[in-house]
Amino acid sequence: MSRPAFQLSTPAPDTLAVSGALTFSTASSALEAGRAELDRGSQGVLDLAGVTQADSAGLATVLALLAHARSKGRTLGVAHAPTGLQALARVSGVDTLL
Repeated sequence: MSRPAFQLSTPAPDTLAVSGALTFSTASSALEAGRAELDRGSQGVLDLAGVTQADSAGLATVLALLAHARSKGRTLGVAHAPTGLQALARVSGVDTLL
């Protein structure tokens, strides 16, 4: 069985788009790749429209990317968060961060 995959792209200069799975099996790689992309670019939007699967590790990844941007003096907003991820953030008490 292969691991669910994720992809990062920059469809616009200000947007870092995530697609695929943000789960326990991809979170570490997604965080590392996301941080590297944020360090290289000037994205102000994290677009999650392409996320097909997410769990608590995926939520933690999104929050860590937001914190990483803040640590660099940048604001990163979240767009198109999947309903399940929004619900998880709500029950975790972090929905206002998204």
